[in-house]
Amino acid sequence: MAPAGTASDTLDRPHFIGIGGAGMSGVAKVLAMRGARVSGSDTKDSPIVGALRELGATVHIGHSAENLAADATSVVVSSAIRDDNLELVTARERGIPVVHRSDALAALMDGSRPIAVAGTHGKTTTTSMLAVSLRTLGLDPSYVIGGDLDAPGSSALHGDGEIFVAEADESDRSFHKYAPEVAIILNVELDHHANYASMDEIYESYQTFVGRVRSGGALVISADHPGARELTARVGGRDGLRVLTYGEDAGADVRVLAIEPHGLTSEVTVRLAESLGGAELTFTVSVPGRHYALNAVAALTAGAALDVPAAELAPALASYTGVKRRLQLKGVAAGVQVIDSYAHHPTEIAADLEAIRGGAGEGRVLVVFQPHLFSRTQELGTEMGQALALADASVVLDIYPAREDPVPGVTSALIIDAAARHGADVTAEHDRNAVPELIAGMAKPGDLVLTMGAGDVTDLGPEILARLQSPEN
Repeated sequence: MAPAGTASDTLDRPHFIGIGGAGMSGVAKVLAMRGARVSGSDTKDSPIVGALRELGATVHIGHSAENLAADATSVVVSSAIRDDNLELVTARERGIPVVHRSDALAALMDGSRPIAVAGTHGKTTTTSMLAVSLRTLGLDPSYVIGGDLDAPGSSALHGDGEIFVAEADESDRSFHKYAPEVAIILNVELDHHANYASMDEIYESYQTFVGRVRSGGALVISADHPGARELTARVGGRDGLRVLTYGEDAGADVRVLAIEPHGLTSEVTVRLAESLGGAELTFTVSVPGRHYALNAVAALTAGAALDVPAAELAPALASYTGVKRRLQLKGVAAGVQVIDSYAHHPTEIAADLEAIRGGAGEGRVLVVFQPHLFSRTQELGTEMGQALALADASVVLDIYPAREDPVPGVTSALIIDAAARHGADVTAEHDRNAVPELIAGMAKPGDLVLTMGAGDVTDLGPEILARLQSPEN
């Protein structure tokens, strides 16, 4: 079997298996911008693949042993790549170092001032807010985000500044590889049931992550979230670690005094502790919902930890207008707004439904929900159904398996039954292709349709819009 690979000395000519994925493409893009000769493969062509090709990457469609160049210095994989993948098997047979995506990202962060963003929810949004606002201030950070900001391939950038902002993925413990100067922890909940059996395992994993913060660095953590407060108690008092809390709690270092919704934006007022300057600031967050406002406050606190003036960073946060799949408006047809959401955990589902309610006005919120993973549905199906009761009506699709094999007895019925028990208007739909027609029959002018889930439900947005625009509607 090939050695695990030391990322820093094997990334001159890397080959990425699954290069078009959200996390993999970002690392590949930064490497290409730094002069590496990048190659890779994916199961299908996409705008992200096109953006990588424009940077000089060689991308093959389909997985084959022949895709692996003779002079490849490493093969980069994520946890989603199975051991029997033909290219991975070939790399092992040829003795090519196999490097996990997290090791490659850790190598990219060497020599910078890294901010690593962790938490069960909100990582992509908070990372994006930091990347956009720091660029607005002219600090030219590097960043790797788990979603595109505006155009395909915009999930990552090599900047000339000293700050590097990246998501820190707890799902497979790969965030243990990073050594950030500032670690952000937004919340701590039980998820990723294939890898964690209990909350104690979750806390232990986050404690390991916090233990990787550089001496003299900072932990930015929610003062409101119960799991985050428990983690703070477990890691408090470590020498060389500055702990900065944010939230509505009276004792928070960056205390939220008010969040005032204004349609699809919010106005946020915070007061900084004396150790951070003691100022009171009011700024705009250009996306809806309290959870996004709190993400912005986390970003503001992290900037302050790196001595970015809060009075400058706060207004710059308004320049963040969203990331693809995070309450992204796909279009309007026949008076109906169609919005896409990546939410797949019950907390995320509830938060996005509450956030979007203001944008619907007097109209109804109609949801097309696709559960993600059998393991997650098995553990949290009841809570998902309860969250969907916040919508006026929901259509629930079959489970999107991603990397998992089916689990006997685990189907979308777990969610549908729970939603019905909580008074929801919920419909099962096993034929994905029937959804546009179904929604066109349900939606009325003024309604808002939310496609929701981490799988390919996102592709239904344009199809629903096309059906709404058709003459027979």
